[in-house]
Amino acid sequence: MPRVRELEVFRLNLPYGRRSESLLVKLTDHGGMVGWGETVSPGAKTWARLEESLAARLIGVDWEHPDSVDSQDSAVDMACWDLWTRMRGVPLAEAVGGTRTSLMATIRLSPDPSVESLVARVNQQVCAGYGHVTLDIQPGFDVEPVRAVRQAYPALTLAVDGGGSYTSPEQLVALDSYGLEVIERPFAVDDVYLHATLQDQVAAAVAVEARSTAQLDEYLTLRAARVLLLRPTAFPALSEVRRAHDRAVAAGWDIQCTGGQGAGLARAATVAIASLPGCTLPCDVTQPPRNNQLVEPIVGANAGVIAVPFTQPGLGHTIDETRLRRLAKDSFRA
Repeated sequence: MPRVRELEVFRLNLPYGRRSESLLVKLTDHGGMVGWGETVSPGAKTWARLEESLAARLIGVDWEHPDSVDSQDSAVDMACWDLWTRMRGVPLAEAVGGTRTSLMATIRLSPDPSVESLVARVNQQVCAGYGHVTLDIQPGFDVEPVRAVRQAYPALTLAVDGGGSYTSPEQLVALDSYGLEVIERPFAVDDVYLHATLQDQVAAAVAVEARSTAQLDEYLTLRAARVLLLRPTAFPALSEVRRAHDRAVAAGWDIQCTGGQGAGLARAATVAIASLPGCTLPCDVTQPPRNNQLVEPIVGANAGVIAVPFTQPGLGHTIDETRLRRLAKDSFRA
């Protein structure tokens, strides 16, 4: 039975790429076992809430299972799962119900100043072993680049991600003639009816990133999509992530796990969830830069394939604490 004797929380801005903020939680039990968790881009009030109340909720408290902990934050919940599974000597992927030891990966490519340059970047990734490419698109940079990539690679499995930047289905219907597998996040997340309208008009599967089971239920009720983008750290607990997975599978949806930012722990949790049987689409944890990661081994793909650490307990990765403490802009211990 875990009993936390010490906790530390770190806040840091990673030095490369978009310099997103990460919040890392370290839990140490009375036997010296350690569990780690991470939240990427935490809310403005998260730090203050944890500093005020986390110690009272965890220090010296016995708990049987992570679901019994009043974590109130995905990083704390992840750390509890990591600690609990390490104490039992089982991988996190196995503990949440995962079955696969390797995953196909997609590579995400951002908009490019020229279509020719984008096609060259796609060629580089195809030569590196990727058979699935996701293009970030936006109004004014969509049909032309998709057409060029499809003409260069007729057999490539291709998806696009609108990042919520579109406002009407008519802006996207023309893309359907290029054999897309998925159109991800075309509209703002709360525009359920726009997603449903687009899904009725295209053969490609529309993908939505629901951040709660209640929000997912809205999409399921209106049949507003056919793919769930599942980002584990967007949910308050991994058990809630599993419930979202189960509801999407019961509705006949495909699932793509996503979570490529952060220091590596959030990516590792994404890989564990992606090993669940309903996560049928390529996993998205390869977004650069890899140099931001503070874990060993690095979470990523080799020739388009991601290994699931089924031979190591917990998340299956260790943290570089020396580098973490050097990068941390704030921390507290209790």
